[in-house]
Amino acid sequence: MGQVSVTLNGRTYRLECGEGEETHLVALAEYLGSHIDTMKQKFGQVGDDRLILMTALMVTDELWDLRRQVQELKTAVAELRRDRSVADESAKSLRAGLAETVGTAAGRLETMTERFATRQADAAREKPKARR
Repeated sequence: MGQVSVTLNGRTYRLECGEGEETHLVALAEYLGSHIDTMKQKFGQVGDDRLILMTALMVTDELWDLRRQVQELKTAVAELRRDRSVADESAKSLRAGLAETVGTAAGRLETMTERFATRQADAAREKPKARR
């Protein structure tokens, strides 16, 4: 078990944490301490409990705002995924329609080519008859 000592508002607290989490716990305490200092500058020394409560509320407000932002981002991502899915389906439909149109055009070209070849063959057979 790891242990760290942190100082908040002039008081030192000894805390236990998981092994390897000491640095993170110290960073959290420093973050909280900076907010306590801000509150102390704004409102003066109103007592440890009150300063810590006000700071906890401030940090909780930050957390709630970040949670709201995360939820908004999740909603936006879901909408983008839905829009992408609709666009993918639309693209599939367009590709299928295009493939059908190209197939129809190819069939018409084959028919026209066959007719042209038949007419050329007919014309080639008629030319020798005309010379006679």
